Amino acid sequence: MSRFQASVLELVSKVPKGKVTTYKELARALGRPRAWRAVANALARNPHPIKIPCHRVVRSDGKIGGYKLGTKQKAKLLAAESIEVQNGRILLPKYLFQF
Repeated sequence: MSRFQASVLELVSKVPKGKVTTYKELARALGRPRAWRAVANALARNPHPIKIPCHRVVRSDGKIGGYKLGTKQKAKLLAAESIEVQNGRILLPKYLFQF
């Protein structure tokens, strides 16, 4: 695991239950605001996708984005945390966590 990936996974672990953040916000918080794709790639390599809550990371437009265990599973996990997913989107102003 690279140092960057470890940093991404450590930071995403700080997103509280019932909140989401974006790939772009994670990149910004890591001091690399243009590295949102690298953040997404690091999350795709998450060895513990439930324990390290990468399901709490969504796209900047509110769409839920991809997930290692599938988008249906991601939507279920978000719903279990009382995050409303409607038509594959999340109302970001209501649920967004910023670092």
